[in-house]
Amino acid sequence: MKKILAILLTVIMVFGLVACGDKKDDQAKDTDKAEEVEQDADEKDAETPAEGSGKVYYLNFKPEQDQQWQELAEVYTQETGVPVTVVTAASGEYETTLMAEMGKSDAPTLFQVNGPVGLKNWEAQCYDLADSDVVSELTSDAFALKGESGETSGIAYVVESYGIITNTTLLEEAGYSVDDIQSFADLKEVAEDITARKDELGFSAFSSAGMDGSSDWRFKTHLANMPIYFEYQADGIQDTAAIKGTFLDNYRNIWDLYVNNSTADPAELSAKTGDDSRNEFLAKEAVFFQNGSWEYSNLVGEDLFKADELTMIPIYIGEGDEANQGLCTGTENFWCVNKDAEQEDIDATLAFMNWCVTSDVGVKAMSGGEGAMPSGDPGMGFVIPFKKALESENVFVKVDADMTAAGKTPVAWTFSTMPSEEWKNGVGSALTAYAADQTDDNWQAVVTAFVDGWATEYELSNP
Repeated sequence: MKKILAILLTVIMVFGLVACGDKKDDQAKDTDKAEEVEQDADEKDAETPAEGSGKVYYLNFKPEQDQQWQELAEVYTQETGVPVTVVTAASGEYETTLMAEMGKSDAPTLFQVNGPVGLKNWEAQCYDLADSDVVSELTSDAFALKGESGETSGIAYVVESYGIITNTTLLEEAGYSVDDIQSFADLKEVAEDITARKDELGFSAFSSAGMDGSSDWRFKTHLANMPIYFEYQADGIQDTAAIKGTFLDNYRNIWDLYVNNSTADPAELSAKTGDDSRNEFLAKEAVFFQNGSWEYSNLVGEDLFKADELTMIPIYIGEGDEANQGLCTGTENFWCVNKDAEQEDIDATLAFMNWCVTSDVGVKAMSGGEGAMPSGDPGMGFVIPFKKALESENVFVKVDADMTAAGKTPVAWTFSTMPSEEWKNGVGSALTAYAADQTDDNWQAVVTAFVDGWATEYELSNP
C-alpha cells in the first residue's frame, strides 16, 4: 500500500512540474507578445503625432492658401485630438494683425516673419527651434533664420518664384511666342502692339495693376525689388541704410508699361483689387499678369486654365544680362513659434509643424497640385525645403527649375531688406498718384518716397 501511495505521489508531482512549466512557457509567450505590441506601438508613435492637451493657433500669412490650411488643420485635429485654429490675415495686413493678436491672452502659437528685417520686431518672442524635429527635416541650414543671439528663430517653409504669368494661347493669337520676349525692349514692343490692336484682338496686354491693399504689394514690394536688386548687384552689397535709387528710371519704365497697356484706366488703379486682376486674366482679357508661383492653384484646374496654356517670364526692366535673367526666386515665409505660449502649446505646435512636413497627408497638401488635399481639392503647390518634399506639379515652379538648369540667374528677393511697411506704403501711394497723372513732378515724388523714405525708415527701425 505504501508503495502504491508513493507511486501516486510521484505521478502527481511530475504532472505538477509539467503544468508549472507550461504556465511559465505561457507567461513567457505573453511577455513576448506584450513586448511585440509595445514595439509596434513605439514604431507607430514615431510615425504619428502624440495626442496631448496642448493646442495650436496658426496665424497664416497667405490668403490664397487659407482653404487648404483650414482643411489640413481639421484633418490633424481628427487624427490627433489636438485643436488647431487657423486665422488668415487679410492681404497686406499681416504685420498689423500679428501685432494685435500677439497682444491677446490667446496669442498665436505659430506665426511668421518675412526675413531678417521682420525678425527684428519679433525675435524676443521667438522660441529657439534649434533642437526641434522640424529643423532636422530642412534640406539645408540656409533655410534656418538666425537671430542676433545666434538662436534659430525661424525656418523657411516655402520657396517661391514670381514674374509675369503669361497666357501663351493669347500671346500666339497676337502673333508672338515667349521666345520673342527676351528683354524689356522685346516686352515693350509686344505689349504696345497688343494695345494698338486691342479692339481687333479682344484683349489687353496686362491685367490691371491694382493698388488697393489686396494688390499693391505686387508693385510696391515685388516690382520694387528689381531696382533694389540691380543696385545691390552693382555695389556688391546685400543691404543698405541708404538706397541711392540708381535704377529708378528703369522702375518707371516698367511701371509705365504696365499701367498704360492694361485692362484698366491708370486713374482707376487705387480701387482695383487683386481679385480684379486675377479675374481679368482668368476671363482671358489680358495676356500678362504679374504674380507668383503661389497663384498656380487659382489659375489651373477644372473650369480654369490647363497647365500647358500658361508660363512665366522674367520681369525685365532693361538692366543687367537680360538674356540670362531668370525669375525672381526666394522666400519671405519663415515659421516662428511663440516662446511666450504655454509649454504644452509650444510642444503641440512643434508636433503640428513636423507633421505638416513629414506625414504623407501634410507633405502632399503642401507640395501637391490637383487633387492633393484629402478632400480632393488642389493642394498648395509649394516648393518646400524639406527632405520629404514631392516634385511639384506647379508649372511656374517647373519654369524656374528649367531656367536655372539652362544657366539663367534667378533674381534674389532683396525686398526682405526694405526698412519697414511704412516705407512700402509711401512708395505705393506715390506710384498710385503718378499712375493717375504721369508727370515728371509726380515721378519725383516716387523717387523721394523711395530714397528719402528709405533713409528715414531705416533710421527709425535701427535706432
